[in-house]
Amino acid sequence: MSVEIELCDARVRYGPLEALHGVRLPAPAGAVTVLLGRNGSGRTTALRALAGTVPLAAGRVLRRGEDITRTPAHVRARAGVCSVPDQQAVHPTFTVAENLQLAVHGADFTRALTVYPALGPLLPRLAGTLSGGEQRMLALSRAVLADARVVLVDEPALGMSPPVAAATYTMLTELAARSAAAVVVAEQRLPPGLEGRTAAGVAVIVHQLRRGAVVFSGEPYEFTSRAAE
Repeated sequence: MSVEIELCDARVRYGPLEALHGVRLPAPAGAVTVLLGRNGSGRTTALRALAGTVPLAAGRVLRRGEDITRTPAHVRARAGVCSVPDQQAVHPTFTVAENLQLAVHGADFTRALTVYPALGPLLPRLAGTLSGGEQRMLALSRAVLADARVVLVDEPALGMSPPVAAATYTMLTELAARSAAAVVVAEQRLPPGLEGRTAAGVAVIVHQLRRGAVVFSGEPYEFTSRAAE
């Protein structure tokens, strides 16, 4: 598998606190990379570093081998990096339809509404009036519509019912399969459906972070076997 985007010896500091301690984190094209860890482990910071929303104190970010460490987040976004944070991921004063229009030319939202049909009746509603789960569906719809080559999602299923969460992970694995996208998700626990070597034929790689460092890298079954010991 070719590496689409990666952190190389990345260090990130928030004031005097170092949140990432020389992290190396490759994200292959056409695969789902799962960053596991508790709150404060560094998994969210790793996503932000890949997206360009926090600067590196040291190390590099590479995109297909090219150094993009100093490339601003909005330029990375135009180059196919789609970032979906866990909070403030939608524009609350825009309607649902207007939020979707930011991710696609025109008004064809078919692909997003196929994954999240509940959004259909909500198209004229202001995004800020939606429930947490509905806002999460709207935010994830950007990844469906944007045809991004890198999809970075912090806690994709946050606030979703189990069936909608399952549909979300199916959508993400299909993005990796169909578009050869590098899908990187941050979770506290290994999501259902990603426990095997592959999910819907797509390779799954797990990295566990603890206190700003990677303490495990491997396949899901290796992680679950290690956790059971």
